[in-house]
Amino acid sequence: MTLKDQLIARITAHGPMSVAEYMGECLLHPTLGYYTTQMPFGSAGDFTTAPEISQMFGELIGLCLVQTWIDQGQPTPFSLVELGPGRGTLMADVLRATSQVPAFLHAAEIILVEASPRLQSIQRDTLKDHDIAFVTEVSTLPQQPLFVIANEFFDALPVRQFVRSGAHWRERQIGSDGDELIFGLGAETPQPALNDRLSDTKDNDVVEYTPAAAPILSQLGGRIEAHGGVGLIIDYGDWHSLGDTLQAVRRHQFTGILDHPGESDLTAHVDFEALAQAARCAYSRLTPQGVFLERLGIAQRAQHLAQNLSKEQLEIHIQAHRRLTHPAEMGNLFKVLGLFPHGKAPPAGLEI
Repeated sequence: MTLKDQLIARITAHGPMSVAEYMGECLLHPTLGYYTTQMPFGSAGDFTTAPEISQMFGELIGLCLVQTWIDQGQPTPFSLVELGPGRGTLMADVLRATSQVPAFLHAAEIILVEASPRLQSIQRDTLKDHDIAFVTEVSTLPQQPLFVIANEFFDALPVRQFVRSGAHWRERQIGSDGDELIFGLGAETPQPALNDRLSDTKDNDVVEYTPAAAPILSQLGGRIEAHGGVGLIIDYGDWHSLGDTLQAVRRHQFTGILDHPGESDLTAHVDFEALAQAARCAYSRLTPQGVFLERLGIAQRAQHLAQNLSKEQLEIHIQAHRRLTHPAEMGNLFKVLGLFPHGKAPPAGLEI
């Protein structure tokens, strides 16, 4: 039985499901989910993340973390954490760059927050030269200084979608019509979590809400505020969310949300304002990824790496730099939000 068959059977027995329930099943079903059965990352997968584009991305993130660690008095030990580490490429680049500061690596306890056993296996192989630990929940991270990276993590958290209807909301749901999945709307109901959105929306506007995001930010921010450290959240989205941003990608091409359950990646734009409001620590001004990387010195790093490249390698290198930083590429679409303790400076590359 395919995942689509299982979803239709569930809907037939229990009624329509929310978009968040659908996303959760499609991405994390234990045997038929996307992260269980597919290899999403890289040229052979469905999408390419910044660490897969160029080593420069992870190197600069690593040096940013080192500078913050020095600025905060070199706490020892501390947790060096990545949420949703993919193939482990970003963490590998971070660790290679920070090896220039041995005391940093000596103090770091490397923890990957990963729910997929299949991806854990790949990450373990990528980082085989390092001692790493896995957790599946942010709430189980140690109570100590926390230096955390979340690159394209929050966009994959399941979202609920609501359509404005007067002073109430109708939830967008997924039902079935024969052997096909279809979208529909639930009944009008008040939604206390969306009361603040009544002032900036009108009838038929779509608002997305990510139930899992606030508890995660509360946990991360609470540890950073209490024990020190920093959080770097890098994702696509904007400060304030409005509209239907749910998308499906399969084999590097956009596809229908309901067309290939379990076989396509489902994501939605990140509402950074909601993340910042949930964090129990200070946060930076939201900054375009291109600006952030330029402030960290990506141009100089690119020039250094270019010195010994062949003509073909140089062309790939130039394209990678452009893709990461140019406003028409990832430079403006992706944003960076920094978390840090009140009274401390924001991480390098970011401003208050």
